[in-house]
Amino acid sequence: MIESVEIREPVGLDDYADVVHLAEAVRSLREEATRLLPALRGRKLWMVNSTAQGGGVAEMLPKLVSLLNELGLPTEWVVMGSDEPRFFHLTKQLHNLIHGAGDPGLGDEDQQLYAAVSSANAAELKSRLRPDDILVIHDPQPLGMGALLKRELGLPLFFRCHIGLDEDGPETRAAWGFLRPYAEACDYAIFSAPEYIPDFLAGKAGLINPAIDPLSFKNRELTPHKLAGILKNAGLVRSRHPVVPEDFERQATRLRPDGTFAPMNEETDVGILFRPIVTQISRWDRLKGYAPLLEAFVRLKQGILARDVSDRQRRRLGQVRLVLAGPEPSAVTDDPEAQDVLAELIEGYRRLPHWLQDEVALVSLPMSSRDENALMVNVLQRCSSVVVQNSLREGFGLTVTEAMWKQCGVLGSRACGIRQQIRDDMDGRLIDDCEDADGLAELLQTALDDLPGRMRWGHSAQRRVHDEFLIFTQVRRWLETLHDHLRA
Repeated sequence: MIESVEIREPVGLDDYADVVHLAEAVRSLREEATRLLPALRGRKLWMVNSTAQGGGVAEMLPKLVSLLNELGLPTEWVVMGSDEPRFFHLTKQLHNLIHGAGDPGLGDEDQQLYAAVSSANAAELKSRLRPDDILVIHDPQPLGMGALLKRELGLPLFFRCHIGLDEDGPETRAAWGFLRPYAEACDYAIFSAPEYIPDFLAGKAGLINPAIDPLSFKNRELTPHKLAGILKNAGLVRSRHPVVPEDFERQATRLRPDGTFAPMNEETDVGILFRPIVTQISRWDRLKGYAPLLEAFVRLKQGILARDVSDRQRRRLGQVRLVLAGPEPSAVTDDPEAQDVLAELIEGYRRLPHWLQDEVALVSLPMSSRDENALMVNVLQRCSSVVVQNSLREGFGLTVTEAMWKQCGVLGSRACGIRQQIRDDMDGRLIDDCEDADGLAELLQTALDDLPGRMRWGHSAQRRVHDEFLIFTQVRRWLETLHDHLRA
């Protein structure tokens, strides 16, 4: 049930310090660690979540754990699991309810299932823990096991909740009512926005921003040759020219009109290197707003002749293509809805006229190699004229952070996590109504036509990420939080 995740992070603090625009952040982090770590001496930190790949938590933990170890705080990452498939259906329901969606009907059987899986995982991890260890539980899946271990061992327990909603309704009340006995057992809770903190945790909760690693495979700078080589290795472009690295063992695939996935450019070339590209990359999740974005793109395309635009603008709109990309659904073990959501998108795609199917690439990114998957995301974002995150709900949205770091023109919904990042018309544009296909189509056209505006947003966005959302700030905030509350 409990699996340790082996972390191999070849990049350390000295490597970041060698990058001129990161050196000061590294110096500041080391200085703070020297001040804060003596209070944590003799303790070990355990990070617990429910999946080793797929989603923002699994993206952040390797570098967070690696840097904490390098600074001198022993830290281990473990993943909980269950052979009972109903458990992850239940936790997905809780996830949706916290985001204000789904059926709030939770009963005794759900409580019993959650308690049984929590107990089994707690029993397995218990033998590896000492009373002075620190336990950090990420999101609702392992929260029950954390509460049990707190009760049995008395060790410090922190709850890091990466999801939330800035509204109160029957769905959110049902979810937090279910989770409240476990959350109240924690010494301290950490959220991504003040609006997410439930009333019963007021006074024992704080904030830490999620963050990205600027030298990771997903976010590192790429030379033109490297970028083109990755596109070719991943099967994202056609190329007759040889490249030095070998092709990826598993390449990206694209949905065909018959509903099956095949190599990306088997029938028509997407034109990623040459055409204007609008991209959204997320999990296959209804709350990510894929369906309304697809409809908005269709209306953008269908309305080209009716739009009062110049010949150049009309050519740009005629050439633009939409890329909707996400991980292989079977590879994200804690999200059983992914297959269903992808199936719905496939049906929507198959109903499009054939000429419009050529304009849309619905792409599955293999997860067999985390590094290769990250490189695919990197090049797709860097080759995009506009990156969209049309989420109906979003705890934070690291795909937004990643695109901002790359100076992309970003359009994001007004979901709370996204507006924590994008300042409207400064770092990108906020979408007023992510389910209004006509309004989104107009905003897409405006962004595609405004290259100077996209460049201005990109410069501001990268500076904002540099100051607020890089891994160094996150590690420092963790050390401050642990130091302050353990000393108290």
